[in-house]
Amino acid sequence: MPKPERFEDFALRLRETDDVAVIKRPLRAGTELFNDSIHLIARRDIPAGHKIAVQTIHHGAAVRKYGQIIGFARETIAPGDHVHTHNLEVKELARDYEFCADARPVDFYPAEKARYFQGYARPGGRVGTRNYVAVISSVNCSASVSHYVKDRFKTEEFRRDFPNLDGVIAFTHKSGCAIQPGEPHQLLMRVLAGIARHPNIAGYVMIGLGCEVNQVQFIRKEFKLDELKPGETAPSFLTIQSAGGVRRTVDAAAAAVARLLPVANDIPRTRQPISKLILAENCGGSDGNSGITANPALGVASDELVRYGGTSVLAETPEIYGAEHLLTRRAVSREVGEKLVSLIRWWEDHARLHNATIDNNPSYGNKEGGLTTIYEKSLGAVAKGGQSPLAAVHRYAEPITATGFCFMDTPGYDPVSMTGLVCGGCNIGVFTTGRGSVYGCKPSPCIKVATNTPLYRWMQDDMDLNAGTILDGTETVEDVGFRIFEKIIAVAGGEKTKSELAGVGDEEFAPWILCPTF
Repeated sequence: MPKPERFEDFALRLRETDDVAVIKRPLRAGTELFNDSIHLIARRDIPAGHKIAVQTIHHGAAVRKYGQIIGFARETIAPGDHVHTHNLEVKELARDYEFCADARPVDFYPAEKARYFQGYARPGGRVGTRNYVAVISSVNCSASVSHYVKDRFKTEEFRRDFPNLDGVIAFTHKSGCAIQPGEPHQLLMRVLAGIARHPNIAGYVMIGLGCEVNQVQFIRKEFKLDELKPGETAPSFLTIQSAGGVRRTVDAAAAAVARLLPVANDIPRTRQPISKLILAENCGGSDGNSGITANPALGVASDELVRYGGTSVLAETPEIYGAEHLLTRRAVSREVGEKLVSLIRWWEDHARLHNATIDNNPSYGNKEGGLTTIYEKSLGAVAKGGQSPLAAVHRYAEPITATGFCFMDTPGYDPVSMTGLVCGGCNIGVFTTGRGSVYGCKPSPCIKVATNTPLYRWMQDDMDLNAGTILDGTETVEDVGFRIFEKIIAVAGGEKTKSELAGVGDEEFAPWILCPTF
């Protein structure tokens, strides 16, 4: 029989009202856990990140973690039971949205405390954290051509002659030909115009085929890409059919890129206020620790950026499902809160239309890491948004014009979500992970934060920061939050992320494809 152990050495009960605690390290069946108010025996082996019942939960009763409902008991659950998919289920959950009830004014730092980073000043007041030249495909049919153009500049001569450039990158995708009119087409054009105008892009060439629905000329006109601000470099627009085929298009596009390179290379990094940062917040490969360590720590960093006048954007609408009431309570107006609720209703309808369920998320890896229901995952995910008031809600890839804490409607699928955030204007990202996502996000650098120390040690070549120190007891959530904040400033100023050092980020551009394909 294992010897009795202090409850706090193995488990973390987040609220006094919680029915479950999170296991901090693997727990063997038969282990006795105790403290002044809890005494239980583990009834089976329980992995780290998973949940243990701390009191009797009757069949059908709500089960609470974070002080919130994460599901309902499929059967009576005894103290010491492993609480997971075998005995916890999702039922319809009523939420009280209480619009604006918790919205509090931001306590901005005074001007004399302003912080700065070394960034690229762009026309119109935008500021970049990286300096790329882009080759943008309007349609999948021009994807190979775009890659051929990019590959012409993967040489030692390029790196020698243009040391101030981060590279030439091709943005390609799998849509654009028979795309449906209305929002599906508007969304794709919004994405491509957003990457063209991104502050981390110094100049671009856009390439189409010529006969597709998503015409280059339509994007130019709809988003006024020919209307340049003073100091902007004119882009080039080509189609394969009008240029005379693949070889001629590659030659013409490569010549156009070559004309952009000296201009882009001459743009220096200069001192810029961190209020120019627009932070993309995402989580992927989450585990049971995500809502305890990395996500709330990122929330601290988010609040700190907002206090300096910057912008932080939460996303992944299906991954706030069941926790959206925590955001509507912080909305600066009823209109902002109701816009968020309307997105939730759209996703409910979208799932029903395809005979799907939103609770199919969490994924296999999330469940292996201890997350049981979408409610539990969402409650942990919204922690990335800190406590700042919700200033605005944006459509997918819509230009982010508000400052402060915002939300963008995106799917939970990481590449699609981050593509929307980047095309909305986010010039830096933080990505939390408990299972080990190796995501990169060109043209915006993406800082990856591990939720637990074993993951960080196992994947140190891919993880930028370790939030597992919170579980280890060596740092607080606030300590890690401020470390994330300082890393954001350093990376914005040019420090390379682990994904950049590994060369990851060229294939992660993934616009949301809304429409059926015929």
